[in-house]
Amino acid sequence: MSKLTQLKKGSAELLVLSLTEVRARHGYEISKRIALESDGELRFNAASLYPLLYRLEKRGWIEGRWVEKAGQRRRRYYRATAAGRKVLREQRGVWNTFVASVNRIIGADYA
Repeated sequence: MSKLTQLKKGSAELLVLSLTEVRARHGYEISKRIALESDGELRFNAASLYPLLYRLEKRGWIEGRWVEKAGQRRRRYYRATAAGRKVLREQRGVWNTFVASVNRIIGADYA
């Protein structure tokens, strides 16, 4: 397992909650946004993304609903719930503290 893969696993919930905070997205769109916004450094395949979506839904952090559009197949759209947005705020705080701490230690200065 690559070092980037290990970091990705630890941040997967944060990524999904962030992308579903403002609007509902279907699984394929979530996967594509992660790849696009990370310049291809982070990728989630269906085998890892959908179990994560199901776990987050079971915890009540996201809610899914089926949507049918003419000429398209039925898709499940996910959106962060109030509980999920609360968890997201907490995880963002932890993540920001972690990144700042690591940057201080390794000498990264982006100012």
